Amino acid sequence: MPPTLGVGLIGYAFMGAAHSQAWRTAPHFFDLPMRPRLTVLAGRDAVRVADAAERLGWSSVETDWRRVLERDDVDLVDVCTPGDTHAEIAIAALEAGKHVLCEKPLANTVAQAEAMAEAAARAAARGVRSMVGFTYRRVPAIGLARELVAQGRLGEIRHVRAQYLQDWIADPAAPMSWRLQKERAGSGALGDIGAHIVDLTQHITGQRLTGVSALLETFVKERPLPASAGSLSGVAGEGMGTVTVDDAAVFLGRFDGGALASFEATRFALGRKNAIRIEVNGSRGSLAFDFEDMNVLHFYDGDEPAATAGFRRIVVTEPDHPYVGAWWPAGHGLGYEHGFTHQVVDLVTAIAKGEDPTPSFADGLQVQRVLDAVERSAAARSVWTEI
Repeated sequence: MPPTLGVGLIGYAFMGAAHSQAWRTAPHFFDLPMRPRLTVLAGRDAVRVADAAERLGWSSVETDWRRVLERDDVDLVDVCTPGDTHAEIAIAALEAGKHVLCEKPLANTVAQAEAMAEAAARAAARGVRSMVGFTYRRVPAIGLARELVAQGRLGEIRHVRAQYLQDWIADPAAPMSWRLQKERAGSGALGDIGAHIVDLTQHITGQRLTGVSALLETFVKERPLPASAGSLSGVAGEGMGTVTVDDAAVFLGRFDGGALASFEATRFALGRKNAIRIEVNGSRGSLAFDFEDMNVLHFYDGDEPAATAGFRRIVVTEPDHPYVGAWWPAGHGLGYEHGFTHQVVDLVTAIAKGEDPTPSFADGLQVQRVLDAVERSAAARSVWTEI
């Protein structure tokens, strides 16, 4: 039997549920070098956290995250709380000798992210590992896209286009939530979903953004206060609250390899539920991906004869595609939740090998610096801002 890895999860809502399923599922489909044990779930509300623990498969509960760090049966702390708590929890966990998985974006500010990256570097010297949860990296089609770029199949990268389109708060009557409060979320669509496409484009191309020119907009500046919490937005109640984050972000960028880039992140694109759209054009070929058709990657091979050249629709469900071999027969697609399982697999494997997993806290810091540059550019009438 492989050694166990005691996991303490802090936060039990949307992300907590997704992470819980991943920790439960990973050892049943992948041959892991360590076996995760769902040791403790933490949340402030004793009744709700107890109910969540029973539903999600956790052995015990705590109502103070600090107690999780004191437990000898916890080896890893999984942080699924709002961004304003990431730095305090993650740094304390690393200093307590616990491995850490922290949801994205890494923090609410560059200063917080710098402190987290510094703590992670100190911890790594003692063999304590950390990773930030940019989960969409683990979609098999994204993995294949990265492989094609790394193999040189696209040649010199010239254009990168990225969109993350949702519509879950397009209705002005949708109530306030912590995601609409800057002091808790750090930013709106920019940090919540824009961070993903910043990370994905850098991950796929193997390059980093060097500067941006940006616009931010808040379309609905006041919303009903929630009567109760639930899902992403809850149920409207009495009174109004002020929205203090952006509803949409649009920005241009340049990669260090010279490619031009455009980014759009919005929660106001009616009809788009979770459209993560990435297109990369190179000197030899192109690729395109849309998460709403997540098992497919479109690839154009510019070396083919013009008479028969065209975008090739690749169904990314073959056993030799990234991660797919552990799942179903070819043609039987994967879903949203599988990326979280693959995240667990990569993290546990790295810990067992004594290696630093990716994306690291340093990677999360670099994304935070991009987000900060976007905000500074937008505040200065879209002036070009170096990262």
